[in-house]
Amino acid sequence: MITVTPELLQSFEALKEVSLEELKWLINNSEQRILPEGEFLFQAGQPINFTNIIINGRVSMYIIQNGETREMAVFEAQTVSGYLPFSRAKSAPSFAKAVEETQLLCFPATKMHEMITHHFELTQALVHVMASRIRDFTTLQQQSEKMMALGKLSAGLAHELNNPASAIVRGAASLKQHLLSAPKTFKEIIEMKMTVEQVNIVNDMLRVVLNEKKQRTLTMMERSELEDEMIDWMDAHEVKNAAEISENFVEFGFEVSDAEAFKQQIPAEYISSIMNWINSNMLTEKMVTDIEEASRRITDLVGSVKNFTHMDQGHDKQYADIHSGIKNTLTMLQHKIHKNNIQIVKNFDTTLPPVKAMIGELNQVWTNLMDNALDAMEGMGKGVLEIKTLKDGAFVEVSIIDNGPGIPEDNKSQIFDPFFTTKEIGKGTGLGLDVVRRIVKQHRGSIKVQSVPGRTAFIVCFPIDG
Repeated sequence: MITVTPELLQSFEALKEVSLEELKWLINNSEQRILPEGEFLFQAGQPINFTNIIINGRVSMYIIQNGETREMAVFEAQTVSGYLPFSRAKSAPSFAKAVEETQLLCFPATKMHEMITHHFELTQALVHVMASRIRDFTTLQQQSEKMMALGKLSAGLAHELNNPASAIVRGAASLKQHLLSAPKTFKEIIEMKMTVEQVNIVNDMLRVVLNEKKQRTLTMMERSELEDEMIDWMDAHEVKNAAEISENFVEFGFEVSDAEAFKQQIPAEYISSIMNWINSNMLTEKMVTDIEEASRRITDLVGSVKNFTHMDQGHDKQYADIHSGIKNTLTMLQHKIHKNNIQIVKNFDTTLPPVKAMIGELNQVWTNLMDNALDAMEGMGKGVLEIKTLKDGAFVEVSIIDNGPGIPEDNKSQIFDPFFTTKEIGKGTGLGLDVVRRIVKQHRGSIKVQSVPGRTAFIVCFPIDG
């Protein structure tokens, strides 16, 4: 065990400006303690009763987030932690455990008033420690908030990308398999004896089917009746694969009257081959269309990510469509919206001019407010998220409204305070709305909240011309 002297404490960076006399008072009014390896210095939620100066050893400080341990810092020799002058913290926000046997000098919080009253240099040194700790902890927590938000968005984005990517893989495999049957169909077609005029008419009719026929939304009963009618026609004309062809024809809006029209232009002995050829073209068209739509979905998602982060532009204010950022944010949160069965209502003022703002920063505002609204409506079964925009003179006003349970009256005055959160441990750091408030202030705007059970509205207002 190291002998703790005023000279030793004065060699510590945090206490180097404190006189030996005041450090001697600190030692005389403190407890010396040995913390064995693996023992807690404090645990989350416990009262903070001491200012702890590590003389020797190491202590790991960590939080538990989503069931996992996340180390925030490692306190080594000469570190000052715990209760500090003028601190409003009453309980520990995290866990601290000795990594190895650790020697501590523990100054009781009950003597803090006496120290502040009679020992200025010591008080000043510890206040400086507290200011540095707040700055470091705030930076760390802000990073944690960003990482949590990024984690939520990336999880949703991965899910949204997985669907079209899987569709492309399935479509490509099906198309490859389908094309293997093309030589057989081609052989049957070239063996037909039809005039050039007949071939041109059939081609023109097929083009109409592929490009102009509209797929309809049918009930199961309607679909079944149409398929049965088509199967009856196919069977009457001895068409092979009647059931499969009928199902695809109905899907494309191809009716018995269309089949009759084709029949008038082709010899009877070729009806089966022509119908299978038409079906083959329809299937190819459908597979290519599905792959095209899935690819476009991926392109749109990537475009939304790019626009959401504004990664290709500078960080200065510039004029942009406020609705574009809101729509991109909704795209980024789409998985959570679908998961919770949330209805989106967009009441956009389409006459709004472009606004001068840091769009990437504002997207953080929309993300935090919408994400909080979605959390509030979780488990409701049918939530409604309304986004409303309007022009108010030289200002633009954006409202994020949900029909969740509302904010308790006792919490309304605290929701914008740093580190205040009503979410369970691991689900929020309490910095989301603080970030929102700071970004809105940066845009010379204001944010207010109106909340009653069944309707909570966060209203953001800022100048159109920055």
